[in-house]
Amino acid sequence: MAGGFMLAGCVGAANAKPSKSAAAAVLAEDPAYREFARELNREAGLSEADVLATLAKARVQQSILDAMSRPAEAKPWKDYRPIFLTDKRRDDGIAFYRANRELIERAAAEFGVAPEIIVAIIGVETSYGRNFGSYRVLDALVTLAFHYPPRSQFFRSELRQLFLLGDAHMAYPIDELVGSYAGAMGWGQFIPTSVANFARDYDGDGRIDLWNSLPDIIGSVANYFAVHGWKAGGPVAVMSSTAANARAISPDGLEPVYPVEQLQAWGYAPAAPVDAAELGTLLKLEGKEGREDWLTFHNFYVISRYNRSPLYSMAVFQLAGEIAAGVASDTP
Repeated sequence: MAGGFMLAGCVGAANAKPSKSAAAAVLAEDPAYREFARELNREAGLSEADVLATLAKARVQQSILDAMSRPAEAKPWKDYRPIFLTDKRRDDGIAFYRANRELIERAAAEFGVAPEIIVAIIGVETSYGRNFGSYRVLDALVTLAFHYPPRSQFFRSELRQLFLLGDAHMAYPIDELVGSYAGAMGWGQFIPTSVANFARDYDGDGRIDLWNSLPDIIGSVANYFAVHGWKAGGPVAVMSSTAANARAISPDGLEPVYPVEQLQAWGYAPAAPVDAAELGTLLKLEGKEGREDWLTFHNFYVISRYNRSPLYSMAVFQLAGEIAAGVASDTP
């Protein structure tokens, strides 16, 4: 184990668990943990002893480090798509929408977000609340903050934010929160900074519960998209009918920077009507039948603020379309 220290439950004669104070004392000898506790004391007024006592409850897990090395986003689209675009996920999304239509459509209208996008996010992230992770968030963030050098600074800041959220802000004590191997929480898989900036107490009970309050879950996802600039009624993505002699372009990222009329002049014609002045960009994917060219727009970029992978954004977009089509069939 990197760092050369052991956490609560790993030291002591005859495998006996140490007391909270003993475990905190062990951590206090590690300079990285000690500096983290001092930083929270200096910047936020938290007690060093309390921070160390909470850190002492964490368990560094190799399985978390292993999971970070094999993200699904490393797959090509032809292999990524079948993970998330399944009949079951579509049908469960339609059923979830139908069961919670009033709440979903109320939040969608209030925040100006497409209701099917809210549902698709929850479907892709956690299969509508059936799989929001089995790791304690504290374990995940301590493991990654102090034992995963490639992104230690990012996860250290998320661990810091977890402490700043505090028990009063969340529905449960921070050492009891459960989520993904990356420390994402609840049905919408919010990391601590997302909880701080975007989560909403949408049921008005004075706390944010992203595990057991559907209003909080749905309102928080809707607010995330609203804050990131979702444009109600705006296009998300359309396939491109690409000419054989189309100009070769390699956009840097997903930000829409080319007017559709320019893309069309270069040989990338939208397969469905889009305003000629709409800004878009080109996304090339490796599909099951070969290369797929897509024109993506501002709302696609907004989806990517939830997860930077273009494959993720496309999965959400396509699942949302299938859910919307299924729900539309309810209308006489």
